[in-house]
Amino acid sequence: MPPGTPRAAKLTLGPLLFNWPAERMRDFYFRIAEEAPVDTVCIGEVVCSKRAPFHAPYLPAVVARLEAAGKEVVHSALALVMSERERRDLAALAAAEDLFVEANDLAAVALLDGRDHAIGPYVNVYNEGTLAFLARRGARRVSLPFELPAAALAALAGAAAKMESRPELEVQVFGRTPLAISARCTHARAQGLQRNNCQYVCAADRDGMALETLDGHPFLAVNGTQTLSFGVGNLVGELAALRALGIGRFRLSPQDLDMVAVAEAFRAVLDGRLEPEAALERLAGLAPFAPFINGFYRGAEGATRVGADPLGSE
Repeated sequence: MPPGTPRAAKLTLGPLLFNWPAERMRDFYFRIAEEAPVDTVCIGEVVCSKRAPFHAPYLPAVVARLEAAGKEVVHSALALVMSERERRDLAALAAAEDLFVEANDLAAVALLDGRDHAIGPYVNVYNEGTLAFLARRGARRVSLPFELPAAALAALAGAAAKMESRPELEVQVFGRTPLAISARCTHARAQGLQRNNCQYVCAADRDGMALETLDGHPFLAVNGTQTLSFGVGNLVGELAALRALGIGRFRLSPQDLDMVAVAEAFRAVLDGRLEPEAALERLAGLAPFAPFINGFYRGAEGATRVGADPLGSE
C-alpha cells in the first residue's frame, strides 16, 4: 500500500479484563461473533493467570465461533509475567505459529521476535524510536498506551506512515482505562485475604470494584491486581480527529453492559451514519455506572472530560 493511502477504519474488541464466570464469558463471545460489527476480537487472560484455567476449556469453541463469523482472533498475552509457570505458558503461546499473538510485556516481545505479532497497550510505546524498533522485530499492529495525548498520537501516526512496513496503530476509545498492574492483589487485600488464597473475590465485581477518596468521591476501580480509572473512557466524539491523525483501529474494552450496542454505535459514527453527539447520548444510556472521561487524549487529567479538541479538528 503506497504511503498516504487511507485504510478503512476497523473496530477491535479488546481482551476481557474482568473475572466473569466461564460460561458467561463463552456466551458473551458467542454473541459478539454473531451480532457485533467488530473486525477483530482479542481473547486471553491479561490480568491474572489464576483465572485462566477456568476459561481455557471454553476458548476453542469461542475461537471457532468467532472465526466462523469472519472475525480476526488475537491471542492477548499476560501483562505481568512473574512465575515460572507463567513464563512457560507465555513461551508456549509465542511458539504457536498459527496464532496471532498480542505482546503485553517485553518478555513476550522478545519471544515473538522475527514473526508477525501485535503489541498491546501495556507496552510503553511513547516515541517514534520505540515504534520503529518494534516494527523491525515483526510488530505489524501496535495498540498505543492509554495515557497518550493527541499530539503524541499524531507524532507516532506520522512516523508509522513513513515506515516501510506501515504498522497499524490502534487506540482504546471505550472502557475503563487501565492505569497500573501489580504483583499484589488489591481485591484480595480489601477482603483481608492474600493473593495465594484470594478465593477469587474479584468475580463479585464484573466492572471492577469502585474506590472512593477519604471524602467519599469515586476515584478508581480495582480489578484483582489491576488498577483502572473509575470513569469510562469514551472517545466517540474524537473518532474523526483520530482518523485525521492517521489512526486506523479503535479498541473497545469489554464492560458488563451491551457491548454489541456499543460496537454498533461506534461503527455507525465511523461510517458516517450517526452523529457523535447522538452516539454519546446512546452510550450514556448503556453505561450509567460511571461518567465518561477523555482527559488523557485532551492532554488534561485523565479522570476529566474535556470538550474542545486539542488539535482544532472539531
